Amino acid sequence: MQLAMPVGVFVALLFGVLVWVLPAIKVTAALIGVAAVVTIIRRPLRGLLLFGVLATFLPYATVQIGIRTTVSEALVMLIWASLLAHRLFALYNPPLQLLRTERWLIALMMFSALPFVAGQLTVNADGNGPVNWVRWLFNLSPLFLVPRLLNDEKSREQMTVALLLGTLFLLLLSIPVYLKSGSSTAIISIIGGLGYSNLDTLNEGLSGLSTRMGTPWTHPNIAGGALAMLLPLAFCIGVTRQGAVRTLGLAVAVLAAAGLLFTGSRGALLSLVLVMCWMARRRVPYVGRLLMAGVFLGALLLMFYPPLQERLIGLFSSNDASTAIRFQEYSHFPDAMKVFPLGIGFKVDPPVPGTGLWGISNLWLNYVYKLGIPGMLLFIAVTVSWWKEARLDHNTVTLNRDTALWLGTRAGVLAALLSGFFDHYFSFTTVLIALFWLLLGLNLHEARRLEKKRHSMATEPRETP
Repeated sequence: MQLAMPVGVFVALLFGVLVWVLPAIKVTAALIGVAAVVTIIRRPLRGLLLFGVLATFLPYATVQIGIRTTVSEALVMLIWASLLAHRLFALYNPPLQLLRTERWLIALMMFSALPFVAGQLTVNADGNGPVNWVRWLFNLSPLFLVPRLLNDEKSREQMTVALLLGTLFLLLLSIPVYLKSGSSTAIISIIGGLGYSNLDTLNEGLSGLSTRMGTPWTHPNIAGGALAMLLPLAFCIGVTRQGAVRTLGLAVAVLAAAGLLFTGSRGALLSLVLVMCWMARRRVPYVGRLLMAGVFLGALLLMFYPPLQERLIGLFSSNDASTAIRFQEYSHFPDAMKVFPLGIGFKVDPPVPGTGLWGISNLWLNYVYKLGIPGMLLFIAVTVSWWKEARLDHNTVTLNRDTALWLGTRAGVLAALLSGFFDHYFSFTTVLIALFWLLLGLNLHEARRLEKKRHSMATEPRETP
């Protein structure tokens, strides 16, 4: 508190000088930015809520902070800086004891130093390995933010609303643009004005996917994976809440189902259907009706929407190019393991330029490609530990207001993992994996809360007549 007066005077003088030498618009933008940073440092939860909105709405809007990174990743870095500042000034309590899943993830993060060094020495390609490695570590860190910032029911509810709001904004932007233009590249001019960079490269990449819906996720398959992960959460919140939150959840669920079909991501769609069948088998209310409604909506789109017809026919066609490429990737994958037994690290993404090697469209094999077999085994250990640790007694699956967040996040993470059999995006794709680990952390700690509540109710003394 003693520093408040001199710091305030200094900031006032600084901006007074800037008003003289810079345009008023730039000074105003700087003032807003400084105010936002100070607010997040004082209240890191607000920074995490802002991350929830931006990471689902404009995941790859960029900012220059010495290096060019996404705004979402910069927010995660700022949140950790604020937590460090709080702890240094005794404003933040020491963290809780780590759960088994969190310890496994720390082991994975520590082991990644070995493939990072190996990749720096063996991969002859342009790339900033140290920056990419640090960014990947920050993208894993939302798992550890959950017990520190989302440690009560109110904050988790706010986080859920933030994630759904961002997803709703993304769908309300992407679907009308796509329905009007019918092209994946139509959205590029819009997101270019919202902080996206490398638009020429993006346009070149989307030009071959012109019949699929473009979104701020930049690639239809990434968008499909994100929607498949968040749709179960939206559905569970929509059917168990009241008022505006219920409307928000149901709107996101319906629009995300349509958006998933428009993206043409077959792997994400199949993964979501499998998860919904699992939920229906567990007799989760309304899931059977939702499956029937999805079949009806899909049939309508299939009858009146030619691009979806082409994608569905391609799914069962022996001449489908993307399926053929995937089989080629699997057949050439042993060659990559022989050349890089410790993984390629973080300097570049697969395939390594100039080597003639192929990439791989598989989540677990992509871990082998980047971190070697031990890295993949550690990732499997993390996910297996999560599945066991976040499972309720007797694997009970009921949907009500108290269990909606647990069931929605569990189904969403499961859909993301199942999509890993078809695509690799949930392994090292920035921002997307930050959302993945955030949902996994929410599910982990929601399960812990529900178990504590059940035990407390079981141990309460019952009244005797």
